[in-house]
Amino acid sequence: MKKGNRPFGKILMILMIVFFYLPIVYMIIFSFNEGKSLTSFTGFSLRWYQHMLESNDMMESLYTTFSVAIIATLISTVVGTIAAIGLSKSKKIIRDIMEQVDNLPLMNPEIVTAIGFMLLFITFKVEKGYVTMLLAHIAFCIPYVILSVMPKIRSLDPNLADAAMDLGATPSQALVKVIVPQITPGIISGSLIAFTMSVDDFIISYFVTGGGVKNLSIMVYTMSKRVNPSINAISTLVVVIITVVLVLINVAPAFLAKRAKKDEIKGRRMMVPAVAAICVVLAIVGVRGLNNKTSSRPYEGQTLYVYNWGEYTGENILRDFEEETGAKVVMENFDSNEQMYIKVANGEAYDILVPSDYMIQRLIQEGYLQKLDHSKLDCMDKLTDDVKNLPYDPGNEYSVPYFWGTVGIVYDKNKVDIRDLEREGYNIFLDEKYRGDIYLYDSERDAFMMALKALGYSMNTENSQELQEAFDWLVQCVQTMEPEIVMDEIIDNMAQGRKALGLIYSGDATYVMDENENMGYYLPETGTNLWSDAMVIPKNAKNPELAHAFINYASDYAGAYDNSSYVGYTSANQEVMEDLSGEGGDFEGINAYIPRSDNEMDEVFVYNEATKKEISNLWSKVKIAASNAD
Repeated sequence: MKKGNRPFGKILMILMIVFFYLPIVYMIIFSFNEGKSLTSFTGFSLRWYQHMLESNDMMESLYTTFSVAIIATLISTVVGTIAAIGLSKSKKIIRDIMEQVDNLPLMNPEIVTAIGFMLLFITFKVEKGYVTMLLAHIAFCIPYVILSVMPKIRSLDPNLADAAMDLGATPSQALVKVIVPQITPGIISGSLIAFTMSVDDFIISYFVTGGGVKNLSIMVYTMSKRVNPSINAISTLVVVIITVVLVLINVAPAFLAKRAKKDEIKGRRMMVPAVAAICVVLAIVGVRGLNNKTSSRPYEGQTLYVYNWGEYTGENILRDFEEETGAKVVMENFDSNEQMYIKVANGEAYDILVPSDYMIQRLIQEGYLQKLDHSKLDCMDKLTDDVKNLPYDPGNEYSVPYFWGTVGIVYDKNKVDIRDLEREGYNIFLDEKYRGDIYLYDSERDAFMMALKALGYSMNTENSQELQEAFDWLVQCVQTMEPEIVMDEIIDNMAQGRKALGLIYSGDATYVMDENENMGYYLPETGTNLWSDAMVIPKNAKNPELAHAFINYASDYAGAYDNSSYVGYTSANQEVMEDLSGEGGDFEGINAYIPRSDNEMDEVFVYNEATKKEISNLWSKVKIAASNAD
């Protein structure tokens, strides 16, 4: 580069560094924010670090991440190094074939590798959990080690080992004392790459884990439905851990070099990463130990397996339940009712599920649920009548309501005239005044509910002609209005006022309105989906006794209040609902929090397999029309 270009190069380098590190600095700063907002710093607080340390889920995920990464790195480094040395002594045709086989996992899309591992474990009936995650990580780390070590081996004199043995060394001595020291830089590089890939992995881990075992990537994914500052805290902790390890790796050898001979330094340099890694694991294990308390409690030593939506539990409910009962709660999270159904249908055992109304109806019909023992439940009288005895489960024989709500329109009061909403209802999504300024929710059920209600039809219609009209309505919307089709990102986007309006769940609208006073929530008079999510016990549950205890706890005032105040969705507990929406409550004046229950046009979804498939196919065509319009 010419001298005249050097200032430009320096500026470009500085900008690249700022671009890379600024988000990390931003994350660290807001990990100390007293409030939940990511845009407004309301004051310094260690609240989210305390929440992180008190969360067994987060500490378990931290332990799982680093323990798996360290064990996988050690094993893959040994196996990969031995394999690389062995390949260097093999015939050329074997070496070439194996090198291509080694390159295949590196070039293969991760999702393909993940599904392959999942099918392998399912085929051989291997119970998914910590061991399966570890095995998968070892498998995909080995090729990176081989790839790093092979160039170093190729650069060696091929007669080096023979010369060592001619001088009296045994084959093992020649390997350990002659070959390995020469290829040490390649081994270290391979092990660091393997460690990084393991810590960073999400896709493969997500498909091969089970039994509530989660690494940090899975944990952050399940917490990302809405802004959770605990993500910032645990991410900051990871940054600190990695920084400490890097400092030890880079500074310690130079420090040791002043106090030891050259031959000793090489051995110690190899030990530094391992020692640092062991210190990290011991520290995490120590933190975990602080969270494990023992005493004589009614369910001491028992484990409750819960399968729930991501970000659908309060800050303290799981910890408080564990402290009161002595049980351990293992919670896995799902993104959709259909994802949950697949796991249940494949025989995975949970003690409690929290599906939606129509999915509960399906699970009942297909025999996947057991009836509740109402003699063990003392919570039913505490629940509002509006969520009891609903069509999907008359008499609440199988389910106890958890959250409930509606689907409506969230809108910016500064951009949308309330008279337009009152006059047009859902048809406002066809009003070209708001073209390019709307969100559609990427849910076939809710999108077709909106279109059917706009046309004056029942959202549970089985009439193909009416469904076709709803399809045409949606196609017109995506082709003329240029909507952005989103999922949970609508929550933070509307909280920041990025669009004029969008279709949203009432609980998410509650959060949006709580964050931004300029946001409103409107329910068209033509009706909406009056939905309910409820706790049920699968037929193959291993601990139904403890499941009943948790249902009581989650439905009682303390548990229900913690859930609802933190998540923002409406509690089924009548007293909690009144307190949170009443004077001085967290959601005072927010109409989205109290579901409408006096409109005859509002409906509960009914499960119908044939109609569901028809709607799924039509929604796929709507999204194709949207992409073509773009």
